[in-house]
Amino acid sequence: MDTMDTHPADAAPVSSAAPAEAAEETPWLTAKEQQFWRAHLEVSKLLDYQLSRELQSHNLALNDYEILVVLSEAPDRRMRMTDLATATLQSKSRLSHQITRMESAGLVLRQECPGDRRGLYAHLTEQGWATMQKVAPDHVRSVRAHFIDRFTPEQIDAVHEALAPIAEHLRTLRGRS
Repeated sequence: MDTMDTHPADAAPVSSAAPAEAAEETPWLTAKEQQFWRAHLEVSKLLDYQLSRELQSHNLALNDYEILVVLSEAPDRRMRMTDLATATLQSKSRLSHQITRMESAGLVLRQECPGDRRGLYAHLTEQGWATMQKVAPDHVRSVRAHFIDRFTPEQIDAVHEALAPIAEHLRTLRGRS
């Protein structure tokens, strides 16, 4: 059982170092909220797993595909590395390693930023663009089959309405409104 979000009476013993008053003030999840939270986590992980698995036939990871999408939608199919890290929720160092792998595969190219000796762009190559065009239809079919088509149009509206303010809140916390 996950002791981070359940009531202490339902969880493993709490360390005696934790102040009792902090535990009493914690707004523990109800059983229904706990089910909802766990279902969200499970769906998120299982969906990522399935989409990643299906991208393997194209020799891409889900993060690779995300980078291809972001770059394909950027002006001139390029973006500053710092902005790409922010857009893909990756650290600069993790993104740098991933871009190195994608460069080796011929999908992207690093380019210097004019007027900024330390700045770099990630640029989608023609091979990267061709890969994107080839993979996108399969990926969209997977997203549809494993997610979108599991909802009615009304449920899609309701889920979007429920999730949009959460995304906005979390973007604000990151300074990306």
